[in-house]
Amino acid sequence: MAGAPPSAYIGLMSGTSMDGIDAVLVNFNNGQAELLQRQSIAYPDNVRNRLERVSQNEGTPDDLGELDHILGKLFGRAALEVIRSSPLSASDVAAIGSHGQTIRHKPEGQSPFTLQIGDPNLIAEMTGVTTVGDFRRRDMAAGGQGAPLVPAFHQAMFGDDSENRCIINIGGIANISWLPADKRQSTTGFDTGPGNALMDAWCLNQTGRHFDEDGHWAAEGRTDQALLSDMLTDAYFGQPAPKSTGKEKFNLAWIQTILHRHPDVLPSDVQRTLLELTVITIVRQLPSASGQRIFICGGGAKNPLLMKTLSLACNPMPVHATSELGVDPQWVEATAFAWLARQTLARQSGNLPAVTGAHGARILGAVYWP
Repeated sequence: MAGAPPSAYIGLMSGTSMDGIDAVLVNFNNGQAELLQRQSIAYPDNVRNRLERVSQNEGTPDDLGELDHILGKLFGRAALEVIRSSPLSASDVAAIGSHGQTIRHKPEGQSPFTLQIGDPNLIAEMTGVTTVGDFRRRDMAAGGQGAPLVPAFHQAMFGDDSENRCIINIGGIANISWLPADKRQSTTGFDTGPGNALMDAWCLNQTGRHFDEDGHWAAEGRTDQALLSDMLTDAYFGQPAPKSTGKEKFNLAWIQTILHRHPDVLPSDVQRTLLELTVITIVRQLPSASGQRIFICGGGAKNPLLMKTLSLACNPMPVHATSELGVDPQWVEATAFAWLARQTLARQSGNLPAVTGAHGARILGAVYWP
């Protein structure tokens, strides 16, 4: 008698923070995600530094090709490690969904494109598991932004008929998914702007640390209202959805350009102001809906000062972590790409046209067979 087909999926995610790879091994049963194992692999400093340079157009074609290969091996290693640390074997895994590492995302203009590296061929070769990658470009080919893609997963996992919910992911870039209780209304979502990207870039530039742990440095400063007001004039914040962005826009150069007009602001005050910018640009773009609850995921959920500031700004709307919905904030995005791989193999759509602006629902991703 033949054995049951494999039912577990692996999701691999590296976001705009460019700090490493999150890997999850997950089962999807009865509309729920059961995390069987999870693992994080940090990028070596030299790889992270090269990624940062390439993302700012400071790399050569050789750099891109080499990093595509290096990251493909790192993603493959992450998948193998999450399998090895679980009771399952590779033959129990139906597919790996790999987001790759975004290097450039420019959805506007005459030649819109998005570029993720981390060769899926290497992942499939190393693991012997069917691998799905290149999720974003099919949506873009259909006239969409190619991002964000996680609202479709949020809708499937976190939607509820009894209450309006808003999922806020705070990675390098922040995005929101609004999940209406009334199914006659569409799920919507978009990138609000910077999440941790600007805070991380300024912290690295001023202190040599890749991020402000627990917001301690920002807590030493104060919000400079003139600087904040100047930052908030950026046209992206008032742009209607669908919209998406990345570190090609919100980066150290963006900060420095504005700081030229505010030369006397203390470095710690800049850091606190950047934290306030993240909060305000999220809160100002939240949908106005009664009975709404807010759930946070992403690396920003680990920053107590950011979470406290956001909770105060959202009051009286309650703010929770997605762990209350069954998925730890750190693993939501990786789980989403495991789910998207499942959608692809099932020949089901993975995008939401109301979110991305695509002409219709599309099956996403390219499949790399073992």
